[in-house]
Amino acid sequence: MKITRILALGLLLSAASGVAAQVPTPVEPQTEGGLEVTVSDESEWQDLGIAITTFATDADVPTRTNAGSTVQLGRALAQVVAGDLKNNGLFKPSGPDGLPQPSYPQVQSPDYAPWVSRGADMLVQGYVRAGGDGNLTVGCYLYDVQLKQQLVKGGWQVPPSDWRRAAHKCADMVYSRLSGESPFFDSKIAYIAETGPKDRRMKRLAIMDSDGANHRYLTSGQSMALTPRYSPDYSKILYLSYLNGQPSIYAYDLATDRQTLIARTGAPTLAPRWSPDGKWVLYSVAKGGTTDIYRISSAGGGTPQRLTNGPGINIGGSYSPDGSQIVFESDRSGSQQIYVMNADGSNQRRISFFGGRAATPEWSPRGDQIAFTHIAGNLRVAVMTPGGGGMRHLTNSWQDEAPTWSPNGRIVQFFRTEQRSGLASIWQVDLTGRNERKLPTPVGASDPAWGPVRP
Repeated sequence: MKITRILALGLLLSAASGVAAQVPTPVEPQTEGGLEVTVSDESEWQDLGIAITTFATDADVPTRTNAGSTVQLGRALAQVVAGDLKNNGLFKPSGPDGLPQPSYPQVQSPDYAPWVSRGADMLVQGYVRAGGDGNLTVGCYLYDVQLKQQLVKGGWQVPPSDWRRAAHKCADMVYSRLSGESPFFDSKIAYIAETGPKDRRMKRLAIMDSDGANHRYLTSGQSMALTPRYSPDYSKILYLSYLNGQPSIYAYDLATDRQTLIARTGAPTLAPRWSPDGKWVLYSVAKGGTTDIYRISSAGGGTPQRLTNGPGINIGGSYSPDGSQIVFESDRSGSQQIYVMNADGSNQRRISFFGGRAATPEWSPRGDQIAFTHIAGNLRVAVMTPGGGGMRHLTNSWQDEAPTWSPNGRIVQFFRTEQRSGLASIWQVDLTGRNERKLPTPVGASDPAWGPVRP
């Protein structure tokens, strides 16, 4: 289906309506009049759909980025935008390679004729300027080629180290305008970086951008780190550490690189999770042959509140977006299954009745689905409604597990373990189950946790 058809109703609204973009220091895009275009190999751009051109610049000058001068940076910006839009499963963008390269003055006044003749529906153009202080100004425009109208524009001023954020914001703006969905590209992912042999594997807490760029380790690997989760306000990462063999729950402050101890139980501890308001931390503790779910204040200290009371193993969970319910796994029926309870532990009820076992449930931020690991021979990522209906698989590999949702609830991320090597890697798939993508990481990677859209 062509994008123009998708927009048929939306175009009845103001064609210049905007989408809020929250990179620090938004600016008004500015260009000048005049038209020029340089055409490269035409054979590479047929049936474009969304065409994304190299971002223009007013002067080719060095930048303090890892992308090079402003001309090189303009190409890199367009490549990031194209990569974002290509990998979400909704669009099939083309560019910037093989497309006409607009001049700086043309960005605000596109020549629609060549795009119409090639059958393009949408056109994304932009620019980058380097300021005297070293900061960058990036502008982004989305045009409807068939209607010859500007649909939305955005502009951001960023330090050189954040140039990729401007590209992600541009992609978010385009994605939101065309799909009507909330953005998610300008977000980060926490995960566990794995190195070393299987029996002595080092597991460190790490973060990266949503497309796998800007990888950074947060812990040294002296103690094992597991199951990270971003706080609702994006300021901290909750994770489980085994420092000196003692299971401990920490909150890592991303602004200060300091850690706060939330709980040290003295017993095997599992799966710490935030409540949606950030006031509570949910976790599981194994004692006396049973494992139960507790919650404690996210400030640390205080008396934990026990939410389940056996029998068997109860692990979880994940809060519903409004914080009123918790989904968790339990083997109280004889095998691992998915249960839901009220946030205070009342009204516990099983919702999975489709055969096999079910584990690691996580509630969608939209509230309409629960992702989980379905264990029936292989391990596959699946989704179902909060009532347990509509179960369907999104993946079909040997061992896919531990799903986590994109901020807008349209993409599910998980980790996949190779059968022979035991190496783990992070993958994502859209809700159709047809668009899988492996994220690049410098080492093995597991336990992904997708953070909110960055403020």
